[in-house]
Amino acid sequence: FQRANRGIVLEVTTSNSLLNLTKRDADVAIRPVADVPQDLIGRRICNVAFAIYDSVARAADREKGTTELSHQSWVAPDDTLAGTSVARWGNSSLPEASIVARLDSLLAVRELCAAGTGLAALPCYLGDQDERLVRVRPPVPEMTTALWVLTHPDLMRTARVRLFVEFTVSALRTQRMLFEGQRPRL
Repeated sequence: FQRANRGIVLEVTTSNSLLNLTKRDADVAIRPVADVPQDLIGRRICNVAFAIYDSVARAADREKGTTELSHQSWVAPDDTLAGTSVARWGNSSLPEASIVARLDSLLAVRELCAAGTGLAALPCYLGDQDERLVRVRPPVPEMTTALWVLTHPDLMRTARVRLFVEFTVSALRTQRMLFEGQRPRL
């Protein structure tokens, strides 16, 4: 984007906090959400699949023991991610599971899972590209959400925002198979 649009300066915030686009906390948001908020407009990229992962070493040991998910140790999202599909699935599908760590970032969940701390439900785009992890089960339909590029309707008339949205939508769509859990490990 920068090579094609040298005069536009990007300010990027990576956070689990949902910035308020209506109050202009941000111009554009890339969010995994089921539905677009009424006051925003967006472009749907694709589905985001989630699967259960374990570290390669733990998975080999687990094969000798129980494979029942509820009897395993888990690394899970904390309350700051309670509204995510992965947290809702965990709470409803594994209410009695042994949670050994709760974290405020899916990247941190991935890291502890890869270190052998416990199983984790992760978006396939995070889990499938990490050689330290192995899928334990195929993607779980109940965790599937959609990936959107969102903005306030008034900002779509702004050239820099329109250019960024179009570029981002195009770039993200090239990764559709990865987001949807259909790309084999590279």
